[in-house]
Amino acid sequence: MSHFGSIFLWVIYPYVMLASFFVGTFFRLRRPGTVTAKSSELLEKKQLIVGSILFHVGIIGVFGGHIIGIFIPESFTRSIGISDEFYHEFLALGFGGFFGACLLIGVLILIWRRFTNRRVFLNSSWSDLVVIAALGVTIVLGMLSSFVAGPMTAGFDYRQNISIWGRTLFVLQPHWQLMGGIPLMYKLHIVCGLAIFGFFPYTRLVHALYVPLQYLGRRFVVFRRYK
Repeated sequence: MSHFGSIFLWVIYPYVMLASFFVGTFFRLRRPGTVTAKSSELLEKKQLIVGSILFHVGIIGVFGGHIIGIFIPESFTRSIGISDEFYHEFLALGFGGFFGACLLIGVLILIWRRFTNRRVFLNSSWSDLVVIAALGVTIVLGMLSSFVAGPMTAGFDYRQNISIWGRTLFVLQPHWQLMGGIPLMYKLHIVCGLAIFGFFPYTRLVHALYVPLQYLGRRFVVFRRYK
């Protein structure tokens, strides 16, 4: 890859996607009436329940693992007595594998439901279809990175390059050179993941950040059954 290509991919592109995420989210949340999960539960419920539970359990664990993996350096985990072997084999692959499997199974169920159930498909917007497909691709790439590309690349440790690059992005001193030698699968996973962040505010995914505090002071809704 050319010098400019590397700078674009690991400096310019991440900042554009992150700026889109923060600015877009700010303006989207100022219009709470546009934030909705737009549930299709009435159209199909069984697959939705299983897929949604697995997806949400998985995404919480995987997102937390990514935060730990990027923002907590090796020096800290070593200082509190966690060896590199224990971190990688038990925490990263063990816990990460469990939550990753939940996330992957959940998203595959939701993709199958979204594209094969005629009623759900016809009531889906193009954004719904693109988002769920993009999530599926990103998750598959992430699993392949962790369990295939990483172990098959001798001497590779994402905490010595990807994690450092990620931290330097947030202090506005991106060490883009560190990304040159990482496996292709990781690069694809990162590019797709950043794209999801960039388009996050303009999709239904933004509902995950919205806390409807107005419900705390709203009058109770009374339902009456007519015989």
